[in-house]
Amino acid sequence: MALPQRNLSDGSAGSSPATLLFHKPYGVLSQFSRETGSSWGCLADWIEQPEVYPAGRLDADSEGLLLLTGDGRLQHRLTDPRWGHWRSYWVQVEGEPSDANLNALRRGLDIQGRRTLPARAQRILDPQLGERQPPIRQRRSIPTAWLEIQLREGRNRQVRRMTAAVGLPTLRLVRVAMDLMDGGDPLTLEGLAAGQWRFVSPAEDLRLTALVRG
Repeated sequence: MALPQRNLSDGSAGSSPATLLFHKPYGVLSQFSRETGSSWGCLADWIEQPEVYPAGRLDADSEGLLLLTGDGRLQHRLTDPRWGHWRSYWVQVEGEPSDANLNALRRGLDIQGRRTLPARAQRILDPQLGERQPPIRQRRSIPTAWLEIQLREGRNRQVRRMTAAVGLPTLRLVRVAMDLMDGGDPLTLEGLAAGQWRFVSPAEDLRLTALVRG
């Protein structure tokens, strides 16, 4: 069965091998194969472009920007923590963040026996993303708030573990941007609804190519 049309590009890759940006919905694994016995979907349900692989990952219960590429050098460059590409997340948490909470996130926390790198964290207004499917389960007696958290590393469930460590359980997590650290604008979700993807533009392709040639 053919997949629904979710590619917003003109149908041709801007680079060879192909590189694309995907707005990963909730409930989708960052891989092209389903896991036995799991109810989670996979990338093959949404993307039919061959020979592309995620540069980094998002947990199935997280949403947002995922870059996929057939260029192994680029994949390595974007995931190697030595390069410190900042990734930005909008995080809905349970509770009222205090200055002490935010400062702890910024300094770094001991998570599973290792200290996280210093991060950026600030409270933001509700970004009005629309309701997630399935909806977030909220307790009427407990307020929620939105944070923007920026990290230079991508440890397993790091954002969720960090907010939990300061008493603010994560309810919803959306990666919204990736900084290429080349002086240009970050790659973002702009123009992509959940489940949609597009090939990188020629200008974006030049920037990504420069990363691996530099």
